[in-house]
Amino acid sequence: MTIQKRVEKVLEKIRPYIQSDGGDISLVSVDEAAGIVKVTLHGACGTCPSSQATLKNGVERMIRQEIPEIKEVVAV
Repeated sequence: MTIQKRVEKVLEKIRPYIQSDGGDISLVSVDEAAGIVKVTLHGACGTCPSSQATLKNGVERMIRQEIPEIKEVVAV
């Protein structure tokens, strides 16, 4: 399974939690060589002051836990 598919599977696990707060997340790209995942936050998560904390402490932590090749998750 490709790293992109693995990232998509992790995002599917995370998505219900983000949606329960009125937001959503979508995958933009995966740079396998650099280990960087780019995502877009939508809805309430796009304007929430805590969105950066959610991204780093929630999304990035879960992705890195399941896919050690990933070094960082950034919002674009």
